Amino acid sequence: MLRGRRTAALVAVLMAGLAAARAEEPPAGVAAAAAPASDAPAVEPPAAALPSPAEPPAATAAAPTPPPLPEDPVAAAIATKLADANVPLIRRLGRKEREAVQAFYALGAFKPVWLADGAWTEAARAVIARLEAAGEDGLDPLNYPIPLLGLPTRSPADLAEADVKLSAAAALYARDARGGRIDPSRLSRLITPKLDLPAPDALLGPLASAGPGAGALLQALNPPHPGYRALKAKLAALRAQTPGRAGPMVRLPKGPVLKAGMRDARVPLIRARFGLASAADADTYDAAVAGAVERFQRERGLAANGILTPETVAALAGPSPGRQEADILANMERWRWLPADLGRTFVWVNIPEYKVRVMNGTRVLDEARVIVGKPESPTPVFSGEMTYAVVNPSWNVPPSILKNEFLPRLARDPNYAARLGYEVVRRGNSIAVRQPPGERNALGFIKFMFPNDHAVYLHDTPNRSLFARSARALSHGCVRVDDPFRFAQVVLGPTWPTERLKKLIGKGERTVMLPEKLPVHLAYFTLVADETGSLRGIDDLYGINARVKVALGLAAEAAAAPEAGRKPGAKPPALPAPDARPHETRSREVRRQDAVQPPHRQTRPQETRPARTLAQAPRPPRAVAQQVEPPASPPPGGAPAGGWRWPNDEAPARRGWW
Repeated sequence: MLRGRRTAALVAVLMAGLAAARAEEPPAGVAAAAAPASDAPAVEPPAAALPSPAEPPAATAAAPTPPPLPEDPVAAAIATKLADANVPLIRRLGRKEREAVQAFYALGAFKPVWLADGAWTEAARAVIARLEAAGEDGLDPLNYPIPLLGLPTRSPADLAEADVKLSAAAALYARDARGGRIDPSRLSRLITPKLDLPAPDALLGPLASAGPGAGALLQALNPPHPGYRALKAKLAALRAQTPGRAGPMVRLPKGPVLKAGMRDARVPLIRARFGLASAADADTYDAAVAGAVERFQRERGLAANGILTPETVAALAGPSPGRQEADILANMERWRWLPADLGRTFVWVNIPEYKVRVMNGTRVLDEARVIVGKPESPTPVFSGEMTYAVVNPSWNVPPSILKNEFLPRLARDPNYAARLGYEVVRRGNSIAVRQPPGERNALGFIKFMFPNDHAVYLHDTPNRSLFARSARALSHGCVRVDDPFRFAQVVLGPTWPTERLKKLIGKGERTVMLPEKLPVHLAYFTLVADETGSLRGIDDLYGINARVKVALGLAAEAAAAPEAGRKPGAKPPALPAPDARPHETRSREVRRQDAVQPPHRQTRPQETRPARTLAQAPRPPRAVAQQVEPPASPPPGGAPAGGWRWPNDEAPARRGWW
């Protein structure tokens, strides 16, 4: 209770500190009674002094007097600065992070965290060294400006600003190291990693108390995975070959030409680039900034007039990173989307590589080829947990596939469903289609489930010949696994060897639980390291790497990725009619498998809009369809006068990808 009352009092100081600072000085007796909680321990009032719950509050009770600012002048300046929401702490630090910084300082009575006797502490110097070396991990050091302490005659306000801004810079670095630089879901609604962004109030305390180890503690927030470390080493080697890249750079947003006396939101970035102390109006392009720009212009052979021209902006940005460096940085950024702990044993699917691996640490337990989603129906990027497998699965045709592809074929060929082994269930004026378990089932003999919002999973397929292709972006989003029973033996454990699983085939649907949840990571990397640490490039199947480079400012506008297996600009192959005769040289078994293999994912109608790609903006969530109950008795054969309706016609259910 004592701790709760003290915390509440400190938070009240935060909210009312600025108003209290401007209030008149209270009488001496009142000031003595309102001494800060940090000067003397709080005392629990006796029980008799507490008001009874049944007693109504006095009608004439006066509003409580706001707590005063701390007596320490630096602490008072910190409280004042944090209380003013209009005073920015650091660029790109969000509202929630700012509130967390406020809460952290409030719990410490607003005392400085990084200063002792007007100088940086050991922890502060270690944090500053890590911020200055942020480029080693592919981050931009200019995003974390180091505050200057100024002259020996610095004021409490200067010390307060330096302390708070170092906290803000450390909090921003921590967020970026864990993947907070860009929002992956804004690249595509199919990229949904769960980022573990550290809260500033939980981060700053351990950092401040870590002493000289604070820098290592901050750097450890970057990905620890071997694949990331290989990219980091390649980045260092590449930059070592480029003279002059170690110099400071700043990429300024677009804006007008600036002359002395003008105000612009880009000025703080220019101050940070030249190491200038902050001014009363941080956005003013004052004489100090203009002078620094003029000296820079003279060094670069530009017109030395102190005016921020487009040529000066380009020179400040330095040379653009080459394509190889940009690719490395974009792949490093995607490693931040993954959990720091991938799991002791986990399933790893690198989508553009067309491979699935079961890993134990860095050891490969199993590896197999996979078929992934087409560019117009891509496999999503996220992490989940596999919990069970289903042997002899059935397949319920999703409503949109039923509407767009199945029903048109059924209209042309009334025996289409029966010929392929589908069951058509009539429900009033609607129908549902189900493919029972069997050797012709679209999901094969087994599927592996890791429940997720995208309704995707790993599964078998009856069409084995497709695994011989080098480009295997052929599915509607799910991941088809080559040799699924070998894969099953690894993920289900020794109690389910291949022979036991195969004995279940043809005996009805059977659910097999995994002995423990198994992490599954559907990742997307176009640069992968081999056993020797060498990097190998992979085609950017969905264009995700290109869009990450654009989001990081490493490249211009990204173009949409072409469909796998054909040249950009070429027309997609036409879908053959169900009664079209295949080429006579193909075997009867292959022809039968090709005819059985149906589309596996719900898609929107293709007649009125282009194929969906990852580059499209996210759509709003769709309403969940209501279940259509079967009628008491089925209607007579034939289509009703009004034509067939299908379940979920008005509001499609969430997508199921196969």
